[in-house]
Amino acid sequence: MGLCSSSISLADWPQAELSNDFIQTTLYLPDASQGYYQGTRFDWSGAFKSLTYKGHSFIEPWFENYDPKLHDAICGPVEEFTPLGYAEAKPGDTFVKIGVGVLRKPDDKNYAFARYYDIVDQGTRNVKKHKDFLEFTHELNSPTGYAYMYHKTVKLTKGKPELVLEHSLKNTGKLPIETSTYDHNFFIIDKQPSGPTVNIEFPFDVKGEGKGFGSTILSQGKQLIYSRELAKKEQVYSAGLQGFDATSASYDIRIENQKTGAGVHITGDRPIQKMVYWACATTSCPEPYIQLKAEPGQEVKWKITYAFYEKQKQ
Repeated sequence: MGLCSSSISLADWPQAELSNDFIQTTLYLPDASQGYYQGTRFDWSGAFKSLTYKGHSFIEPWFENYDPKLHDAICGPVEEFTPLGYAEAKPGDTFVKIGVGVLRKPDDKNYAFARYYDIVDQGTRNVKKHKDFLEFTHELNSPTGYAYMYHKTVKLTKGKPELVLEHSLKNTGKLPIETSTYDHNFFIIDKQPSGPTVNIEFPFDVKGEGKGFGSTILSQGKQLIYSRELAKKEQVYSAGLQGFDATSASYDIRIENQKTGAGVHITGDRPIQKMVYWACATTSCPEPYIQLKAEPGQEVKWKITYAFYEKQKQ
């Protein structure tokens, strides 16, 4: 999952700024040779650099080591799709990661998100810039029969402290597309470390098992709370939080900094397939997965909304 720190050297990567009356944010733009993120785990469209609201910061580097091809050297919100055709591919053959490209399978080992895979075909990308939104398009055709037109808009809502990620994925190939996607989030609110000042809230009574659950991080009704601050390089992890139902109403998460009063309210318009939870000393990450299916010629759409707010400090 990477090392945890908020220090990183800076460089002049391709980027664009968005703003409305409430939010200022900067995103890195996809570029095969000069882009900030060139890894093969996460979608290259919409990689964030920073976001501020009412003087509160929500996005910044959470990791210690940076390399453009390192799988998690990226700030959130950031999304990943499970691979297409990896299990069927033989060593030396190709498979597809939506938002990344056609990749080479090097051997018969299981797919590993932390591993870098050689990119055989990056597809065709297009970015349209506007004052308060960016439009990303990624078109890909693979020799395996998978092909798609992926469109993602990163938009600041007019008159609201709100960020919206709108997606559409059209299957233009010969094979059906069946994948899962999730947003890792990676929020850091006002540089506050993972600990008792950070609360994660759901609309359901949440339960979790895994590393640190029941000791370092505790289920308390609809909330996950920390019993203490996490040490450097310490992690907590659950492969699947429990309590949500099969409707989009469960895709409703709040991450709050109890010390500064800043928070982000995350909602999605599709049912949750599973909910992973991971945190290190610098960031706390609920990771809601959704399932996507598209037969040849079909298009699927989904949306994630982030409402930023400030409440009275406790």
